[in-house]
Amino acid sequence: MNRIVEKFAQLKSANKKGLVVYIGAGDPNLQATHDLTLAFDQAGVAVVELGVPFSDPLADGLVNQLAAQRGLESGTTPPKLLATISQIRKQSHIPLVLYIYFNLIHKVGLEKFINDCAAAGVDGLLVLDLPPEESDNYEALMKKAGLCHIYLVAPTTPEDRMAKIVSRGSGFIYYISREGVTGMQSQVASNLTTQVAKLRSHTNLPIAIGFGISNPDQAKAVAKEGDACVVGSAIVNQIAEHGKSPELVAKVSAFVKSLADAVKTI
Repeated sequence: MNRIVEKFAQLKSANKKGLVVYIGAGDPNLQATHDLTLAFDQAGVAVVELGVPFSDPLADGLVNQLAAQRGLESGTTPPKLLATISQIRKQSHIPLVLYIYFNLIHKVGLEKFINDCAAAGVDGLLVLDLPPEESDNYEALMKKAGLCHIYLVAPTTPEDRMAKIVSRGSGFIYYISREGVTGMQSQVASNLTTQVAKLRSHTNLPIAIGFGISNPDQAKAVAKEGDACVVGSAIVNQIAEHGKSPELVAKVSAFVKSLADAVKTI
């Protein structure tokens, strides 16, 4: 069974919620990505999203844009990231998702990229700029390789289109809780309950809610509404702050553990 599917099945059977963590791959370097991912596993994280560095990350706010820039500066490329994931797989079975823009996949070739991901131990792809209407071949190749193709739903998505998107997804649905790009916010969105109810009326897939979640209290509040909450920029901000410190992994994983523990208390 795919590790993402297995993890959410475990959470559901235990009546628990999950924490999905996003970091920029190669920020500040790939050894840090390796070590952080292993530490997140120990901290109780359900899924790790690794943002593949890209020159034009249009869905991302400043914090994650700068992480992508640092990843590029550290020499991180898709092949080097997959080699790092292969090393992670020697020690951990934590579900791993690549958060990626389609141009990087297209450059390699769709089938080769997907097969390379599967061979390295990737469990799913979240392609930011690939709409379902253009995804037939992508979905077929992903299914053949045993990978989850994860789709995003925005708060501005009309319900008929929402239904179409979620019918095509696998693994989980990533619900963007607010308009705009990624980034930390002082409050969670006020319409989560109604929006998640709409989603649940159209799919049995787990729903992970992200964008703007900055602290344990917000993570707990958001996880109550979905099956998991996604925290990215707040963690990336910690990496930016401690990136040159020998205590990087300890400090960032301590913050992540506080988020994971908050989600588990629901």
